[in-house]
Amino acid sequence: MDIGRVGVWAYQLDQVPVAQAQEHAIELEEMGYSALWIPEAVGREVFVSSTLLLSATSRLILAPGIANIYARDPFTAGAAWRTVTSAFPDRFLLGLGVSHQIMVEGMRGHDYSRPFSTMQRYLPVMADAIFTAVPPTTTPRRVLAALGPKMLRLAAETTDGAHPYFVPVEHTAFARETMGEGPWLCVEQAVCLETDPDRARTIARGHMAMYLTLPNYTNNLKRFGFTDADIADGGSDRLVDAIVAWGDEAAIAGRVAAHHAAGADHVCIQVLPPNPTDVPVDTWRRLAPALGVGSYATGSRSAGSTYRLTSSHSARCG
Repeated sequence: MDIGRVGVWAYQLDQVPVAQAQEHAIELEEMGYSALWIPEAVGREVFVSSTLLLSATSRLILAPGIANIYARDPFTAGAAWRTVTSAFPDRFLLGLGVSHQIMVEGMRGHDYSRPFSTMQRYLPVMADAIFTAVPPTTTPRRVLAALGPKMLRLAAETTDGAHPYFVPVEHTAFARETMGEGPWLCVEQAVCLETDPDRARTIARGHMAMYLTLPNYTNNLKRFGFTDADIADGGSDRLVDAIVAWGDEAAIAGRVAAHHAAGADHVCIQVLPPNPTDVPVDTWRRLAPALGVGSYATGSRSAGSTYRLTSSHSARCG
C-alpha cells in the first residue's frame, strides 16, 4: 500500500446523502488526493461508509480515523477489516482507537477505566481471530490513534503505525522519536484557508471547542508546554495557531511540510469551512497545487526514513 504524502480528513461527508458523499470522494480522487480519512462517532457506521466510498472510486484509499474499539468486539472488527480488504485490495487502512470516556461510558455504557489495557488485549485477538471466508489477497493494514508514549509504542510494535489527531508539529517529532523509523506516522492537521487572523481564529475556536473539553487531548497538549490558561476560554492564540494552520495556500503548505520534516509519512488535512457542515470541495481544489498533490503524493521522505508500509509490522495484522 502506498498512501501518498497528503490526504484529506473529512467529517463533512456525513452531512450529505450517501450518493453525494460518493461524488465528493470521486472529486477528491480526480484532484489527485490519494487518501480519504473519515471519522466514526455518532454518524454512519464506518466500515459500511468506507465500503460505499471505495465502491464509487478506483484508486482512492479509505482510512477510518478512527473506528472505536468499544463499538465492536475484536472478532467482529477483524472480520470487517478482512472483508473490506478482500473487496478492495491495498485500498483500506483501518484506524483503530479508544475514543473518549464521554463516548464510551456516557453514550455506549462501557467501562473506560483502562483504555490502554483494553487496546493491548484487543489487537492480538483481532489479528488472530478465526476467519473462514476466502482471505484477502493483500495484507490488511491498521494504525492506532495514539498520542502518549505508551500508545505510540504499542502502535509501533503491533500495527503499521499511528494516526495522531489534534496535535502540534512538536508532537509529530515526539511521535517519530518514540516509535523510531519504520512504523507509519499519519498525522491529522486542521487547516483554515483564511488570511484574516480574527476570522481564522474564530473558525478555529469553533472547531476546537469540543476537543478542549476532552482529557485525552488536553493532557497531551500539556506535554508540549501548553497550560490550563492556554486551554481555557476557547484556547489562547498560541494554542489555536499550533493546532489549526491558517492563512493562504503557502502558509498551509508550510505547516504540512513542517510535519513531514518532523517525521510524518502522511498528513491528512482537515479543512475547516466557515459553515462547519459545508463540504469544502473548492478549498480542497485550491490547496491541491500548493500541497503538491499529484506530484509528490507518491514520493518519498528524505534519505534514511521509511515511507512505504513494510511487512515488518503488517505481518502481525494478518
